[in-house]
Amino acid sequence: MTKLTLGTHPFLLGFEQLERLVERTAKSGNEGYPPYNIEQTSERSYRITLAVAGFADEDLSITVEDSSLVIRGRQKDDADGRVFLHRGIAARQFQRSFVLADGVDVGEAILENGLLHVDLTRHVPESIVQTIEIKRSGK
Repeated sequence: MTKLTLGTHPFLLGFEQLERLVERTAKSGNEGYPPYNIEQTSERSYRITLAVAGFADEDLSITVEDSSLVIRGRQKDDADGRVFLHRGIAARQFQRSFVLADGVDVGEAILENGLLHVDLTRHVPESIVQTIEIKRSGK
């Protein structure tokens, strides 16, 4: 029996990109740092919250690249002249990516109490009915 993939199913025309997107997301290599939550705040809006304690707003960057929301953090190592007897809080950098569906827009980002909140809104396209004229062949 032949296995049908999403991109080759006869009723799903033009969805080849979706299969590549799923593969890319699986290979994205996001490790567990920083921890995050994704919550649905209304029928058409979401909020991603990342735990970024120790990061200032200038240590963080948020970009949208090729339908992906990319959040990066890089702390400055300010250990100059300081002597640590134990250093359990590392100046660690990270990159966390989230794939965005068509019609999802990134809204505002808020940093409060060590949590970075990024709001997203999904726009529902209008339903369009199109009538296609059938022409006779010129035989």
